[in-house]
Amino acid sequence: MGIDLPSLSVIIVTAAIDSINPCAIGVLILMISVVLGGKGSVKKLLGLGFLYIGAIYVTYLLAGLGLIYFLAKIPLAVTEYIALFVGFFVILAGLLEIKDFYWYGEGFSLQIPPFFAQKIHDYSKNMTVPGVILLGAFIAGVELPCTGAPYLAIITVLSLNFNFAAFILLLIYNVIFVLPLIVILLLVAAGTKVSDIKKWKQANKSYMRFAIGYMLIALGWLLILIANGTINFG
Repeated sequence: MGIDLPSLSVIIVTAAIDSINPCAIGVLILMISVVLGGKGSVKKLLGLGFLYIGAIYVTYLLAGLGLIYFLAKIPLAVTEYIALFVGFFVILAGLLEIKDFYWYGEGFSLQIPPFFAQKIHDYSKNMTVPGVILLGAFIAGVELPCTGAPYLAIITVLSLNFNFAAFILLLIYNVIFVLPLIVILLLVAAGTKVSDIKKWKQANKSYMRFAIGYMLIALGWLLILIANGTINFG
């Protein structure tokens, strides 16, 4: 059974789900606050901000390519069973996100462990070029196991028929993934108050989880249908 590449619309929607990332957004806001608090210029803010975002993009992209390479080495029949497993995992991740909307902090959650959260906070204060690059790479690496369910779903599908077109789709996915970070950075550079963005993030954090949860359930179910041959993208 062959599985064609997912359509561009599925890539865009899935990447948009994954881009609603409270942690990466929160760290960017913290970094912006540190730069502006130190009387840094807008030029410095943009330079460090794009380095941070670029490090996240490259790390996420390389992680995706590595997983695709690993899955491509597995026989197709086995990979299709892995796709079914990933589909169920994505649905479970969605249920956990919805649980957090109603009962935040109770039971298991897809959150970055406190130890890593403290490390991220410490790294955020190192506003050197190497420090910012390390921060972005660290954020992407820590987040992937915790909040990367949509990315894992797309990687699993792409690995079943990976070619140049699939590589382009992966590049597009990662551009959309970091797009909210770019928008926030440009808004602050244009004069938007950091406090206003913080308030918006806090006010909508629970709703982000709610939306992500239902979208993950739909995505997981879609992946299961693709894996068992019910749906083929052409």
